[in-house]
Amino acid sequence: MNQRSQLSRDSTSGSDSTVRCAIYTRKSTEEGLDQDFNSLDAQRESAEAYIESQKNEGWVCIPERYDDGGFTGGNIDRPALRRLLTDVEAGKIDCIVVYKVDRLSRSLLDFARMMETLEKHGVSFVSVTQQFNTTHSMGRLTLNILLSFAQFEREIISERTRDKMTAARKKGKWVGGMPVLGYDIDPHAKRLIVNEEEACKVRSIYELYLERQSLLPTVQELNNRGWTTKRWITKKERARGGKPFEKNNLFRLLTNITYIGKINFKGEFFEGEHQAIIEVDLWRRVQDLLRRNGRNGGRLVRNKYGALLKGLLYCVPCEAAMVHACTVKNQTTRYRYYVCSRAQKEGWHSCPTKSVPAAEIEGFVIDRIRCIGRDSGLIAETLNQARRQIQEGVEKLESELRIVKEELQRHALEVHRLVGDKAQHHDDHTLTSTRLADLEDQIRFARQRADGIREKIAMKNSELVDEGELTAALEGFDPVWEALSHRERSRVIHLLVEKIGYDGGVGTLSITFRPTGIKVLAQESAIVCAETGGCDS
Repeated sequence: MNQRSQLSRDSTSGSDSTVRCAIYTRKSTEEGLDQDFNSLDAQRESAEAYIESQKNEGWVCIPERYDDGGFTGGNIDRPALRRLLTDVEAGKIDCIVVYKVDRLSRSLLDFARMMETLEKHGVSFVSVTQQFNTTHSMGRLTLNILLSFAQFEREIISERTRDKMTAARKKGKWVGGMPVLGYDIDPHAKRLIVNEEEACKVRSIYELYLERQSLLPTVQELNNRGWTTKRWITKKERARGGKPFEKNNLFRLLTNITYIGKINFKGEFFEGEHQAIIEVDLWRRVQDLLRRNGRNGGRLVRNKYGALLKGLLYCVPCEAAMVHACTVKNQTTRYRYYVCSRAQKEGWHSCPTKSVPAAEIEGFVIDRIRCIGRDSGLIAETLNQARRQIQEGVEKLESELRIVKEELQRHALEVHRLVGDKAQHHDDHTLTSTRLADLEDQIRFARQRADGIREKIAMKNSELVDEGELTAALEGFDPVWEALSHRERSRVIHLLVEKIGYDGGVGTLSITFRPTGIKVLAQESAIVCAETGGCDS
C-alpha cells in the first residue's frame, strides 16, 4: 500500500464514511486558457484519475471546481483558493488533491500556514506526482524541501525578469504596460509609436498650463473641452483610462519624461527608442513653473512683501526676469527693489538695468493705468491692441476648427466606403467592424474637440469690451483699487497686465495688457461702484 493510501486511512480512521476530495488547479498565466483542453483541465484529469484509483478507500471527487487561471503561486490572493479554504473551515472537504505541490503554493511561509489550517480541521493533502505523507516527520521534511525549491525557482524567475527589464530600459526600450496619452504600441515591434491626434492634445495641454499658470484652471479647461486621459483596450478587450482630468493625473502627464523621448529607470534618464512629441524648451519651462508653484503653493498665493509686479517684470536688454528682493537696514527700515536675474548671477557689469526701487516702479505702473482713463487716445489704442490680440486668438482657433472639420469629413467618407464594402461582401467582416468601431471613437472625439473649440471662440468673442465699458472701468479704477487688499491688488494687476518690460539703460517702460483682464476689471469696477457708490464721488 502506498503512502497516499495510508494517508487516507489515517484521516478517516474509526469511520467508514467516504473521503470527500477537492481538486485544486492553478496556472500562473492566462496563455492557452481559452483552448478546449488547457493546463487546468490536464491537472484536473490527472487528479480525477488518481481519486478513481482510490475508490476502494472511499475516495470521491466533489463536483465543485477550484481553478485559478492566471494567478501566481507566490501569494494566497486567489479567488478559488479562498473558496477552497472557506469550504475546509466549513467541514465540506476531507482531502485536497493537487497535481503538484507548487500548484497550491510556491511560498514556504504561506504553505505552512495553510497546512496548519488543514491539520486543525483534519483535512489531508495529496500531490498526485510526488510521494510524501504529511502525518509523519519525514513526510513533512520532504514537503518542506520541495516547497523550498519551488520558492527558490520563483525568486530566480523574478530576478531574471527584473534583470531583463533593467537591461531593456537602459537601452530605451518599452517594457510593457499601458501607453500614455500621445502614444500607441506597435503590436509587431513592441515599441511606442506617436498617435498624432493625441500628440497635438499633449502639446496643447503643456501650452495651456503655461498660459493658465496653475493646475486647477488647466484641469477645468481640459474638462470643458471634453478631453480625457489615455483610453486603451487591453488584450482581454477591457477598456482602461478615458477618465476626466484631475490635478494628480495632469501633474503626472506634465512631468512624464517619456514626452521628450527619454525613459526613466530608478531616477536615471536614458534615451528612448520612441520619438519625442514635446520640445525640450517647452518641457523645461513647464517643469520650472511646476517647481515654482510647488514651492509657493501656486501663482500669487505667497507674496510676503506685497510685490505687485512679481512674475510680470523683465529686463529688456537682458531678456531676463526681474525678481523681487528686500534688504533691511538698521533693523527697522526695509528697502524693496526689483533686480535683474542676470545681474544677480553674472554681476552688475553684465546688465545696464541692474535694479530699480520696487515702490517707484509699482507706482509708475499704477499711474499709467490711471492715465489711460484720462486719455481718449490711449483708450483707443488699448482697445485696438486688445481687439487685435482677441482676433488673433479667434483666427488661430478657427484654423484649428477647420482642421477638425476636415478630419470629420475624412472619417465620414471612410465610414461610408466601409459600410458599402460590408454590404457587397458577405465573407469575414471582422476587420471592417473593428475599423468602423475605431472610426466611431475618432468621430466622437473629433466632435468633442470641435465643440470645445467653438466654446473657446465664443469665450474669446465675449472678452471684447467696448470703449464705454473701458472708460467707465478706468475712470472708476481708484475706488476699486482702494477697496482691495494687497493680495487682491496683485491679482488684479496679474489679470490686467501680461508683462512689463523695463530698460534701465534708457529709462523706458512698456506694458502689455491682457484683453481678458480689461473685461474683468470692467466687471469688478461695476460691482465695487454699485456696492460703495465710489464711482460717483
